[in-house]
Amino acid sequence: MTMTTFPRFLQALTAAFLFTLASAALAIDTEKAFEDPALQARYEHINRELRCLVCQNQTIADSNATLAQDLRKEVREMIADGKTDDEIRTFMIERYGDFVLYRPRMTASNFLLWAAPVLLLLLGGFIGIRYIRKQAAVADAESPEAGQS
Repeated sequence: MTMTTFPRFLQALTAAFLFTLASAALAIDTEKAFEDPALQARYEHINRELRCLVCQNQTIADSNATLAQDLRKEVREMIADGKTDDEIRTFMIERYGDFVLYRPRMTASNFLLWAAPVLLLLLGGFIGIRYIRKQAAVADAESPEAGQS
């Protein structure tokens, strides 16, 4: 890289960085959905509990995907219609499944997913203890007994 291309490289890098920051700012709704602070707080809380089904690693509050915008609109309308938070969550779960919840609940159908880490840890511990005991028994059998010369 020569000295003349280095400043251009820095300019391009700075422009790319600023563009990234500007595009990230567009991902969030900037206008209030409700004038009432209590309804606005409910709206924001529910939006942080629901997953964007397109992005999958963002809440609908953080996503600018078209589906996330539609889900925010649906939540806004349901709150305006007087639905409770539980009714809104139930509606979303019935329509999109448990995956729509950003923090999924534990149910009989997904219990194994919640229990698998603990079960695997216990299984690993059991296998490790048996292996160590077996190695200790082999080492005791192979070593000469203390006291015999």
